[in-house]
Amino acid sequence: MVIGEYIHTLDEKNRLSLPAKFRKEMGKKLIIVPGFDKSLFLFTVSEWQKRSARLAESSMFQSNNRSVARFLFGRAVETDVDASGRILIPDLLKAHAGLKQKIALIGVHNRVELWDEKTWDTYKKQVEQNADALAEGLGALDN
Repeated sequence: MVIGEYIHTLDEKNRLSLPAKFRKEMGKKLIIVPGFDKSLFLFTVSEWQKRSARLAESSMFQSNNRSVARFLFGRAVETDVDASGRILIPDLLKAHAGLKQKIALIGVHNRVELWDEKTWDTYKKQVEQNADALAEGLGALDN
């Protein structure tokens, strides 16, 4: 399980150093996909295989299923973690998330999310202001 929040710098070659804790949990080969809310999702190969299998099983006769599959699969990239613990962020995905220099790496159970630091700060403040109402909506899960 990956948890925690870290701020790292994207270098001039679009390489991002992963926190040692994340490298240990996730391994040497990762999948980067466009995420939601102006972020990127980083999955282990095995987790991506699980997620993509479920998506592939969804009906191609529904427009939303086709759209999400194209959005995720069409821009997914396999990347290696180099000897220095860095991954390469392709320009297309960097642009999707609006990544600049400071990147927030957020551990979210079975994935890491990559956010531009300013976008993450804005999003985080918004969620914190509504945390009680959001939790209330999830009350049924607490059984």
